[in-house]
Amino acid sequence: MQGVFTAEEMRRLDRRAITELGIPSATLMENAGRGAADAIVAGLRELGAPPRGARVVVVCGKGGNGGDGFVVARWLKRHGARPSVMLAFPSDEIGGDAGRKLAELGRAGIRPLPLEDDAAAAARLARADVVIDALLGTGSRGAPEGNIARAITLINRSARPVVALDIPSGISADDGGHQAAAVQAVLTLTFAGLKRGLITGPGAALAGRVRVIPIGVPDVEVARGVTTFLLEARDVRRHFPPRPRGAHKGTYGHLLLVAGSLGKTGAAALSAASAMRAGGGLVTVATPLSQQPIVASLVLEAMTEPLPETAARTIGLKAREVVAELATSRDAVAVGPGIGLDAETRQVARSLVAELRKPMAIDADGLTALAGHLKALSAAPAARCLTPHPGEMARMLETGVADVERDRIECVRAFATCHGAYVVLKGAGSVIGAPDGRVFVNPTGNPGMASGGTGDVLTGMLGAFLARGLEPGAALQASVFLHGLAGDIAAERVGEESLIARDVIAAIPEAFTRLRVDAD
Repeated sequence: MQGVFTAEEMRRLDRRAITELGIPSATLMENAGRGAADAIVAGLRELGAPPRGARVVVVCGKGGNGGDGFVVARWLKRHGARPSVMLAFPSDEIGGDAGRKLAELGRAGIRPLPLEDDAAAAARLARADVVIDALLGTGSRGAPEGNIARAITLINRSARPVVALDIPSGISADDGGHQAAAVQAVLTLTFAGLKRGLITGPGAALAGRVRVIPIGVPDVEVARGVTTFLLEARDVRRHFPPRPRGAHKGTYGHLLLVAGSLGKTGAAALSAASAMRAGGGLVTVATPLSQQPIVASLVLEAMTEPLPETAARTIGLKAREVVAELATSRDAVAVGPGIGLDAETRQVARSLVAELRKPMAIDADGLTALAGHLKALSAAPAARCLTPHPGEMARMLETGVADVERDRIECVRAFATCHGAYVVLKGAGSVIGAPDGRVFVNPTGNPGMASGGTGDVLTGMLGAFLARGLEPGAALQASVFLHGLAGDIAAERVGEESLIARDVIAAIPEAFTRLRVDAD
């Protein structure tokens, strides 16, 4: 997994590299620019466009990001490209390391040009094979103004492929948000480590493909103190070694799934089917008495157990003892899909969360039952894994969705550490939090998964992995990653517009196959 940094964390890393490791700041800038130039040359070759003679326009600001751009231009010339540099500020305003790199640029025979009138600048950009955004780095704050805002607009209007250095200009390095215009890149070459704004919020879409460029700081130093990570296939693959020849269904756990009510038997069926596809050995669905025949007919591979029910055909208060007894011989429990919001049902859900001594996945109506009763999590005798979407998280926290979405990473970190639970905040770039304060961002999944029932699929996969004996954090990471990967495969097959939950279940087998291939 890769570390993910805030702007302040990256500043601290730079300071340690300079003061403790003795790497001059100018050397870090040179390493960044040279590495970026090498990556750009490699990218041109991959596209069948040899770097020799390639027209590259580097649009530079006056800070460190501009300095990186000057180095990039110089090294691109060495590779045979035809770089030109446009300055958003007068050259006499550029000082420090950036000023020294500007002087080196002149000695290399490249004469920077001021940002001309819009028509002249637009014409120069339109002739470029590639445009390099070196206007603003991770330290910028607030909305771009003046010539910077003008340059961003001209870059985007050029319709040329844009490579951003460190982060697309205009994007917040911390949350991916932007207050005004921001550069739309096809590739972002970010230095030393990933920035949060490249993998979450609007910035994830504006960054294009992201590649980390080392700047000469040892890996062990880069990793020191990191608490936020981007999941990778190899992080998940290790939890699924080849099955031993002597394995049997008991080897892979028995999940008790408490799910379903009148009109919501589909949620129970989807969760059960996904648990089986995720490699669970046995699945028992505990569902209201009147709904048991329906659930049994929908999922042939799962077993069913009837539960006492309310007049509304949801799980009744007397089901608490029945579920507790059933759980004693199962390896894990999943609660919530389609159970409904009857007062008795919510009381049962809270009791199960607080009392069952088995690892548990909690989703959907089970999460709503916890709103105003989060102490049940802290008192739970075994691990609890929650899978809320932003609305469910907002209900549990008794706040608004906008407050949850404002900083998804820190919202999840605070919830997990405060309540001693494992939690994933679903959505684009789902965010997974652990009680020890670590947070993991998931890179898989697509907008087509915004469809009823896909959350039930995740619950089944998570429950199966808990029943298989995976550590709770590993189970949550693996289920979220594979669920998104299955969704991506399903989108390849049917498209995002037509994707439904059953398509995701059907793609789980190939997701396991790709997991092994992608991790190699």
